Amino acid sequence: MTVETDIEAIVHRDLADPHRLLGAHPNNGGVVVRAFRPAAAKVLARPDGGEPVELTQRHPAGLFEGEVAGATLPLHYELEVQYGPGESYTMRDPYAFAPTLGEIDLYLAGEGRHEELYEKLGAHVIEIDGTTGVAFAVWAPSARSASVVGDFNSWDGRLHPMRSLGASGIWELFIPGVPEGSRYKFELRAQDGDLLLRADPFAFETELPPKTASVVAHTRYEWTDDGWMQLRHQGDRLREPMSIYEVHLGSWRLNPLEDNRSLTYLELADELAAYVTDMGFTHVELMPVMAHPFSGSWGYQVTSYFAPTPRFGSPDQFRAFVDRLHEHGVGVILDWVPAHFPRDEWALARFDGSALFEHADPRRGSHPDWGTLIFNFGRLEVRNFLLASALYWLREYHTDGIRVDAVASMLYLDYSRKEGQWVPNEFGGREDLEAVSFLKELNTVAYGREPGIVSAAEESTAWPGVSRPTYVGGLGFGFKWNMGWMHDTLGYFQQDPIHRRYHHHELTFSLVYAFSENFILPLSHDEVVHGKGSMYSKMPGDRWQKLANLRALYAYMWAHPGKKLLFMGCELAQESEWSHERSLDWHLLENPENAGIQSLVRDLNRVYRERPAMWEIDDSDRGFYWLEPNDAANNVVAFCRTGEDPVRDVVAVVCNLSPVPREGYRLGLPQAGRWVEAVNTDSDYYGGSNTGNLGGVVAEETGWGGQPFSAELTLPPLSVLWLVPDR
Repeated sequence: MTVETDIEAIVHRDLADPHRLLGAHPNNGGVVVRAFRPAAAKVLARPDGGEPVELTQRHPAGLFEGEVAGATLPLHYELEVQYGPGESYTMRDPYAFAPTLGEIDLYLAGEGRHEELYEKLGAHVIEIDGTTGVAFAVWAPSARSASVVGDFNSWDGRLHPMRSLGASGIWELFIPGVPEGSRYKFELRAQDGDLLLRADPFAFETELPPKTASVVAHTRYEWTDDGWMQLRHQGDRLREPMSIYEVHLGSWRLNPLEDNRSLTYLELADELAAYVTDMGFTHVELMPVMAHPFSGSWGYQVTSYFAPTPRFGSPDQFRAFVDRLHEHGVGVILDWVPAHFPRDEWALARFDGSALFEHADPRRGSHPDWGTLIFNFGRLEVRNFLLASALYWLREYHTDGIRVDAVASMLYLDYSRKEGQWVPNEFGGREDLEAVSFLKELNTVAYGREPGIVSAAEESTAWPGVSRPTYVGGLGFGFKWNMGWMHDTLGYFQQDPIHRRYHHHELTFSLVYAFSENFILPLSHDEVVHGKGSMYSKMPGDRWQKLANLRALYAYMWAHPGKKLLFMGCELAQESEWSHERSLDWHLLENPENAGIQSLVRDLNRVYRERPAMWEIDDSDRGFYWLEPNDAANNVVAFCRTGEDPVRDVVAVVCNLSPVPREGYRLGLPQAGRWVEAVNTDSDYYGGSNTGNLGGVVAEETGWGGQPFSAELTLPPLSVLWLVPDR
């Protein structure tokens, strides 16, 4: 290549290695400096400690060149660019710096094994040879050329063309003097010559929608949760209580004094942390906080996999939010969406003019339900992008886990597709082997690098071993949402009690498979949207019966094997369906009955955490046995939960799911002596009729239902009792 050829290429924005032409180069015993500054009237090179050299215009498009006689490399200099009277800018030349990615970085990125890829791609405020600036890097292997555009160069793609780092497909450029907070994008020339303006896939901060630029961000946050992180690394979530409060940050609570706006991260840090602590939840799970342009997607159509949404504040303010939750002893789990991404032309879709992040074949790359695109899990760089994203939130934001959305759509090639609309795998099957491989790698690396975290799968099929280790053939998740339990349980509770005897198996069937996975029992946002109504509205009967059914449902759920997840507002007996556009109906707490539901959830969490029997052996039938599984005629089920010490740690759970109180109901119990109520959902404190067993009951040496002892109980209507030995 000749200099003239390179000049013509850069003028036409088609030079893949601008550093070969621009910057300082040896020439006839001196150094020649070239700069491409379109529309400049005059350009000078000012060597450190030397006289300025005026560069001559070699090409009318703005290529300037001049020789610094007697100079040697490396040459430290500045460029002074004059555009007119009084309009002069002095800067370090971006083309005087070596690449910011090394050979190891490029090798690991190409192999799909660069776990800290977010530390190299994107925009990073760094210092090189005493010069502070921003190192930009982007993966765009099909681009003919790439430039950085932003506030700092009038969004002119001619001014900062990037350097291609060969077969890696990565382009990079260090630009001195770019301030934090600058907005930027990448301008890519596709193979067909089109200029594409794209947000940074690795951006740490984004503009507030509907604006779409990326923002140069540099964290200065100082964490205060060392003790929490140390305990997290030592923890075993399977053997600990876990009660999760699912939250949509934008609609949990609004500020009525400021036009009913959403609370900020810092406001939520105080209010949500205090509320969740008071309610006794161990974790919050946030519907996706990753930046997304369309609020109506609730965060599930992500465009920025490394930036929290700016709707509620800055990245460091979100760090403060997590820190504050940890200060209150509350873990933070994030919904994370690796299954698909939206088609926004400024984001990931056909990023460099080719199907880069997605499959090119629409039978694999287009999602029929959501109108989105599906990640190409067979491409190493795409897997690396997603893996780095998951690790980024766990490390850089100290979050305690991820809940992977829509796993079923990832596992099956024919998900929501008709015959002829999907491509079988290499063995002719319907399983997406590339997605399976990715999920296994994700969980292996996440648990290996960040011990004590939680990974949970929203997976609604019978795929085996979702929460089993990869070394025994599982997907490696720590937990799986128990969608079958949710479906059957709600189906049962939605029946009028007079018909429940014919649906008794829907309540008991979950125990057939309850220990086949490490389950989380979810009553999530999905159950209170899209015309499904609120949890309250699902319940049959008049208002008293609806509330009684709801209390019974929650107490049954907290007693059933598996960790717990409840969507915000369900603890208020929210009467209307959830909407992301308005606040929860906090005013309902003015009603004693609604406040009673909230009090019950608070007490369920308290007693649950105090009783190891309710959580210590969630994954084995050693911690569960039936006392009465078959009394369909009376709508009664009863069982025991036990801990590692089944004598000391035992709770008997008795559910009367008919509106008829039952006096003198004999129930087998595992121990003699007095048993007292730890929870009675019919207490008038919760809004019930206050029927029950005041003072407890005494188990006699009368065998019953396979147990050596038994007692006669009073079962309140539409209620659940938790009985414990009186010690």
